Amino acid sequence: MKKAQILVAGLCLLVGIFSCSDELDLQPLDRLTADTFYKTRTDFDGAIFASYSSIQDLWGTSTETLSERGEFWKLSMVITDDVAADPLTSDQISQDIDALQIRASDVPYAAAYTQLYEGIFRANLVLQNMEGENDLTAEDKTVLAAEAKFLRAWFHFQALKMFGTPPAALEIKTGINDQALPNATQDALYTAILADFADAAAGLPDSWDSGNTGRATAWAARSYIGKVNVWKEDWVAAIPALADVVDNGPYMLMPNYEDNFNFNTENNAESIFEVQYGGPFSDDNLWVFDDTHSEDFKASQGTGRGWYWDAGNGAPAGKLGWWAPTQDLVDAFEAGDLRAQSIFYQAGDMYYTYDGGGQQELPYDDSWSANGLTLKKYRGQNNTVAGNHAPNGQADFNNERWLRFGELKLLYAEALIRGGGDLGIAVQQIQDIRDRAGLTAAMAPMDADPLTALMNERRLELATEPHRWFDITRWGIGSQVFGAAWDDRYNVFPFPQSEIDRSGGMLNQNAGY
Repeated sequence: MKKAQILVAGLCLLVGIFSCSDELDLQPLDRLTADTFYKTRTDFDGAIFASYSSIQDLWGTSTETLSERGEFWKLSMVITDDVAADPLTSDQISQDIDALQIRASDVPYAAAYTQLYEGIFRANLVLQNMEGENDLTAEDKTVLAAEAKFLRAWFHFQALKMFGTPPAALEIKTGINDQALPNATQDALYTAILADFADAAAGLPDSWDSGNTGRATAWAARSYIGKVNVWKEDWVAAIPALADVVDNGPYMLMPNYEDNFNFNTENNAESIFEVQYGGPFSDDNLWVFDDTHSEDFKASQGTGRGWYWDAGNGAPAGKLGWWAPTQDLVDAFEAGDLRAQSIFYQAGDMYYTYDGGGQQELPYDDSWSANGLTLKKYRGQNNTVAGNHAPNGQADFNNERWLRFGELKLLYAEALIRGGGDLGIAVQQIQDIRDRAGLTAAMAPMDADPLTALMNERRLELATEPHRWFDITRWGIGSQVFGAAWDDRYNVFPFPQSEIDRSGGMLNQNAGY
């Protein structure tokens, strides 16, 4: 799927919205309709890739009605105790979210909601049009239906984590007055999500050929069945699902922690599911990189983790330089933990960047950040290379690792600890993670407080990845982390006020917003 297929073929869809790649040899936009498009396997592949693209769009920058600026990073990272909005460089919304000022009218919630339900809609289009007259074989239909259900479940799961009781969109509503959907119960959402992932596990291949790298697999679906059941706190279901992946799946921990975030080690043996980005062969204008802009369609191809070093104003320039790791996160690492050097820059480090002439290195200057710290994960020495940057410096192309085996092992440990399973197996999962981090001394006995040990290890292993906030809320530890600033309403985000208004009273706002 990476890179030409998902990024060039991928979004040529759907009901006449997009223009299409020569690679698919489709009719011009003005003659493309649902009736003429959904015929061949290539057509349906293009349609399913469009749903994947909505995952990329969570980091979008160009929906004109919203004017996003990396909104999902704000909702999953800046809001946590691991990252602070740098007052020297960040925008006001970032600073407000960092201070737990959460408002239904703010852009980040509308941006995330829009992209999640766009992805669900696109998956449903595949399922709906599969029933029409087409050239698909029975095997094609099995695989594509399973893939569409994987994506529909993935998007619904993210919506559940963010909003608590969002709508369940399991079919396409065609009537102009029937578009609004009510809140779903969490029980109904979990049932729908797990049913879709079960169908995906049954119908998807265990692996794809090299031309389709990055597409969801049966093992990815089984992994998500385990993860969703951890969120549901159904330990009877979670433990065997996760044990199956750990014991029988194709995954392994990469020898070096940083391999999980390097441009040249994408889609590696630890990767279960990652967001696929493109490369310099595609358009390099980040501001129209997503497919929700009125300009002629541009394939999604990159994300804005960092720009070139700005020699006139100091480094790092823009993007994740807006946000800095907190001292609290830095202090949470034990001495000798090798992960720390991959996650943040601090005084004494060599700083790596890229300009038009190639990689540049210079001593890190702690004045570049208000607290003397700068994010490094995805932006270190192995990522400041030519292939990972658009010629104009606006985008880089390193994949976002969304679910990896390191996290899965910690989910398995959590399920065993909280579900009364074998504590020795749980300890081994955590120790495997610590061994790779250079913390090879045997863990202290966990009998007294094993859950705290697990929570701490999960924070460090997944630092600055999009998980910490959702761990805080599902564990119910907001008041411990944020003290008097915490309010229990923050356990779910507000539904966008625009969606509440648009629903005509059908969608109810979360309490307290």
